[in-house]
Amino acid sequence: MCGRFTLRSIDRVRLALGDRIDLEYVPPRYNIAPTQPVVTVIQDHVEELVWGLIPNWSKEPKGIINARAETLDDKASFSESFEKRRCLILADGFYEWRRIGRARQAFFFQKKDETAFAFAGIWDRWRNGELSIKSCALVTTTANEVLRPVHDRMPVMLREESYETWLDSQVSPVELKKLLEPYPSEEMKSHPVSSRVNYTDIDNEDLTKRVDAEVGTTPSLF
Repeated sequence: MCGRFTLRSIDRVRLALGDRIDLEYVPPRYNIAPTQPVVTVIQDHVEELVWGLIPNWSKEPKGIINARAETLDDKASFSESFEKRRCLILADGFYEWRRIGRARQAFFFQKKDETAFAFAGIWDRWRNGELSIKSCALVTTTANEVLRPVHDRMPVMLREESYETWLDSQVSPVELKKLLEPYPSEEMKSHPVSSRVNYTDIDNEDLTKRVDAEVGTTPSLF
């Protein structure tokens, strides 16, 4: 799963998206967590959605943060969104945790050049009376060699040339699924970070800095 990510610089996002999207100022985020707003691209515009997809038929507004690539087209929670409502979720890094006995060590993952990228995402709109919530989930796939020592899953990081394909409503599910591969490990890097990232009320650049691997039991992620 992916439970935290970053979007540190608007310049990195502009570099990733080019001139296709008119993107206004976005404050730096170092600890984006489930239920919080995330910056997404839907078709030709930027929109903030709640992280945690709530299917439109759900009786309660309970969100799902990750959607497995392998079951996108046959799981009821995701299939309609995969077919009709895909989005790019903008980021420039993410966290994952390795369990060591009863302890967890947090790691930060990013591209080697530290530029921004887009996760493959799906979205939906949930309504109950006058209440309307637009929400999204990250698509995950099997881990590459960089992630594998820490976790067996990773979010799908789309290549820039795949952005338009992922958003195109005319592309077949078969072609879309070809995009949902692990990002090349030789283009990524990682390092251990402080367990302070476990606390959603902490959001500063120190969270992404390298630390010596911590020893002992770390707090729960959420």
